[in-house]
Amino acid sequence: MADLTQNPSRNWGTLLSALKTPWAAIVVILALVALLDPANLQGTISFAGAALLSTGRYILFAVFLLAYLKATGAEVLVAKAFEGRQTRMILFAALFGGLAPFCSCEVIPFIAGLLALGAPLPAVMAFWLSSPLIDPPTLLITAGALGWPFAIGKAVFAVGLGLFGGFLLRALMSGGAFQNPLKKEEKKSCGSCCSAPKMEGKPVWAFWKEAERRVKFRQEFGSNALFLLKWLALAYVLEALLVTYVPADVIATVVGGDGVLPIVTAAFVGMPAYLNSYVAPPLLAGLMEQGMSAGAAMSFMIAGSVSSIPAMAAVWSLVKPQVFATYLALGISGAILSGILFQLI
Repeated sequence: MADLTQNPSRNWGTLLSALKTPWAAIVVILALVALLDPANLQGTISFAGAALLSTGRYILFAVFLLAYLKATGAEVLVAKAFEGRQTRMILFAALFGGLAPFCSCEVIPFIAGLLALGAPLPAVMAFWLSSPLIDPPTLLITAGALGWPFAIGKAVFAVGLGLFGGFLLRALMSGGAFQNPLKKEEKKSCGSCCSAPKMEGKPVWAFWKEAERRVKFRQEFGSNALFLLKWLALAYVLEALLVTYVPADVIATVVGGDGVLPIVTAAFVGMPAYLNSYVAPPLLAGLMEQGMSAGAAMSFMIAGSVSSIPAMAAVWSLVKPQVFATYLALGISGAILSGILFQLI
């Protein structure tokens, strides 16, 4: 009791932080359904629960894979992509950007370190564009919600966007553009939300032979399992509401059909309305059931991932406005082109 009276501001801050969690949002949403439409409460819970169970195997494997990569120190392999000739660097940076087991904020210090060490901007941009779009857990969650064709398509477009951006920047720089891309005082940390990934050393694939790495594996497994569970639970509750209360003809009118306009609309809506990469697939599944075209869904997801707040903050904090504008232009144009191609396929 003494703590409650001696530190009221701290306790209020803790309470407010708890109210901002996905668990709190789920409780509030279900409470509103119970109050405003009690007949649909059981259906909402059943829908979300069944959807969560159906993707359970993907969640479990994703959590295991991410914990394994972290425990082994596999992220050091990404740094190897920025060695050698520039063409090779762009190719490998785009590829490893889609495979790197980094959270959004971990990309910031990693990129800052690469730029500080003099890594070419085209290769860094290739990594920067592909990294927010896909990673092993996101690939599995997307496959569980939208199917393997969509997940594989997104992975291919992620690497393709990285390659497109990297080689385009290389061509522009050969013509004299972006000769001094960095700000004078670039930020090299994302704060206390995470630690910077290692950029040297070798991965230890048999991590279980070292006590410290075993502890790392357990910590990563537990934290990532909780992270995915809470966000996916919220996503499926929102999907249940979307399917129940949003008229299908409204969705079909705005982002349905086979034309280019729905794809362009989805890209421009997706950029400011960024959704967590684990929340977006279930919600897009609901939108597609309501009439959203596959191309528009792909465009929405790619535009939203590139324009995530951590990703944009990383670009803005490190490089000059011209490079930032180029990053956003590549993101939106790549999203639209990806949506068109996926629609055609």
